[in-house]
Amino acid sequence: MIIEENKNTIVLKNVKCLDLALTLDCGQSFRWVEEADGSWSGAAYGKYLNIKKKRNGDLIFNTTANDFNAVWRNYFDLDRDYTKICKKLKEDTLVASTIDEYYGIRILNQEPWEALVSFVISQQNNIKRIKRIIKRLCDTYGEKINDAWNTFPSAEVLSRLSVEDFEALGTGYRGKYLKKLADDVAAGKIKLEEIKMMRLEDARQALLDIYGIGMKVADCALLFGFQFIECFPVDVWMKRVLEFYPNGLPACFKGYEGIAQQYLFHWARNNL
Repeated sequence: MIIEENKNTIVLKNVKCLDLALTLDCGQSFRWVEEADGSWSGAAYGKYLNIKKKRNGDLIFNTTANDFNAVWRNYFDLDRDYTKICKKLKEDTLVASTIDEYYGIRILNQEPWEALVSFVISQQNNIKRIKRIIKRLCDTYGEKINDAWNTFPSAEVLSRLSVEDFEALGTGYRGKYLKKLADDVAAGKIKLEEIKMMRLEDARQALLDIYGIGMKVADCALLFGFQFIECFPVDVWMKRVLEFYPNGLPACFKGYEGIAQQYLFHWARNNL
């Protein structure tokens, strides 16, 4: 990967395995919008970004060098060797064909708080509706970044809301879960950064102990918000996929189960 700085843009050359549409619109993050020119706009860690992939493969980040290094380099997992990982995963026949068809999916390293709230909202929900709810949440209670984008509101801000305030955003029965979660994180009863430093099994149990969080939400938050790349969330689609693995996940997945899961999840949604 070659990084070039040009005024308020960063150009990345020779980036392997990063398809913007497959990565930003696959159900792991809910704040990205495809623009008319084919670029993508979104916000994370209090920063706005517009990013576009040129025909020659160069990635154009409309951001400063400071913000690129402080936020976006890690957010897009740019220092992980996905080429090497995908080569290892392709020892499995099903994943091999899936990677060939949908090459370029990456795991986004999101903020633990945003990921946890997002996946609580995702329960029994579809992606379009999740995006609408989260947009309303950010537009109403986030801080302004620019004319079109707000930050994801903090636990302290959301703890001031009532259950009815959450429900007014369209969260439905999830409002009571979000209220308790915001209250407990704001009060320090739930320490997300400490959970991030735990072993996977302990971190999962810490999330399962939170009111309204089950296994699927916990594992999605762990993979996409707490950087447990070995976490393998299972939903209705992945239950169907696991029928292809009656003896358990293959050895080639070990350590990168979450990346394998994303390829299999995308394959399942399009083929099963």
